[in-house]
Amino acid sequence: MAPAPAATAAPGPAKATPPAAAPARVTPRPKPAAPVPAPLVEAPPTGGILHIDSDVPGAQVFIDRQFVGATPLTAPNVAPGPHQLNVSAQGYNGIAESIDVEAGPRDLMFKFKEVRLDAAVDVIHKHRIGSCKGRLSATPQGLRYDTSNKDDAFSVRLPDLQGFEVDYLAKVLKVQTKGKRYEFTDPEGNADRLFVFHRDVDAARKKLKDNP
Repeated sequence: MAPAPAATAAPGPAKATPPAAAPARVTPRPKPAAPVPAPLVEAPPTGGILHIDSDVPGAQVFIDRQFVGATPLTAPNVAPGPHQLNVSAQGYNGIAESIDVEAGPRDLMFKFKEVRLDAAVDVIHKHRIGSCKGRLSATPQGLRYDTSNKDDAFSVRLPDLQGFEVDYLAKVLKVQTKGKRYEFTDPEGNADRLFVFHRDVDAARKKLKDNP
C-alpha cells in the first residue's frame, strides 16, 4: 500500500519588510567668526607741524636761520621748544618772530601788507625857555606825546603829520603838527634811539599812504 503524500503546510502571510531607516540629519557646526582686526591707532605726533602762509605768495621762510621753503608751505617734525622764524618778501620789510612750538599742527599767517607799529621812546621837549620830559609812542592809529605838562601833550594821526624828520648829527627829532613844532632830544643824548623810532614810524607812514 503506497504511503499517503505528506501534507503541505498552507503558506502563512508574507512578512512585511521594515522600512529603511531615514539617514540621520547632521547639523553643521557653525564656523568660528574670523577675528576682527583691532583698529589702527596712529601715534600722536612728537614734533610740531607748522603750516606757514603769507599775504604775499612766495615769501621766503627761515626757521633758526635754516631755509625751509616759500609760502605756502608745511614744515613737519619741528622739534618742540622755542624757535626763531624769519619771513621775507621782496619789496616789504622782513618779519621776525619767536615762537614756542608744541607737538601737533599749527597755522601761522604772516601779513606783510598790514601796518605793524608799536614804538616808544623817552624824550625831552625843548621849549624856548626850559624843557619837559615825556614819552613819544606810535601805533598805526597815530603819534602821541605824553608828559606831565598837559599844554605840551598831543596826539595826531600819522597821515596828518606835517613834518617828521631826524637830525642825527644834532641828535634832534623834529615833529610838525598843525600849528606847532616840536624838537625832541634823548635824555641821555643817544641819537640812535631817536633814529630807530623815526625809521619805524616813517616806514608805517609810507605804508599807510600806499594803502589808505
